[in-house]
Amino acid sequence: MKKLNLKDILRYVEKNIGSFHQKRIQSLDELKLSQVLKRKNPYLFKAKYVLTAEQIIKGLVDAHISSNEETIFGDWLEGLAIFINDKVYDGRKSGIKGIDLEFDSNGTRNIVTIKSGPNWGNSSQIAKMVTDFNTAKKTLRTSNSQLTIVAVNGCCYGRDNKPDKGSYFKYCGQRFWEFISGDSELFIEIIEPLGHKAKEKNDDFVKSYSQMINIFTREFSNIFCKDNGDIDWNKLVRFNSESNNPKK
Repeated sequence: MKKLNLKDILRYVEKNIGSFHQKRIQSLDELKLSQVLKRKNPYLFKAKYVLTAEQIIKGLVDAHISSNEETIFGDWLEGLAIFINDKVYDGRKSGIKGIDLEFDSNGTRNIVTIKSGPNWGNSSQIAKMVTDFNTAKKTLRTSNSQLTIVAVNGCCYGRDNKPDKGSYFKYCGQRFWEFISGDSELFIEIIEPLGHKAKEKNDDFVKSYSQMINIFTREFSNIFCKDNGDIDWNKLVRFNSESNNPKK
């Protein structure tokens, strides 16, 4: 185990945080109105007394952004965690399916699946993770039957006060960052570097966001608004939910 140098983290963030912001903008640039309209419940907008095209568009786009950003930043944090672990434990991105990180500590091989937060999956997804852990253990033991292996579901933020799940451990927030680095305060120490050029990058995103809202609002109005400006709810619901072979 080597001592973590926080300057290494700062340099990594400064070099790589731009990719997160670029992917945020790219996800907007690739968005299509037809895609987001088919993902959202049109009845909900009617029930909430939504009256303008812009209200609908902002609701659609904001929901997409919220979900998409969590995924994009979760992937970015996974890269940061692997970088940090490499500096301390010579850890590496795993080549085994379903495993994100492998590293050795105190005579134990740790296999880690990294998620953004603690509430990441349903029972089926968790069962699949356990299956992946078991498969990984078998794979690793083919070359060393005496190898001690610990499986960990690491979550970059949040809490779980009962980390022992029987067949694996679940370390969240402070526990996770300390587990991969040996530094109990790392979960606090990484917050400042993550703000590198945040305002500058976010200004670029806000510009793309505003343009997308305007483009989608105009497109929605042309297709789903009546001549008097009212939303044509029948047309919108048909676009969202009508079967491919409607009865005539």
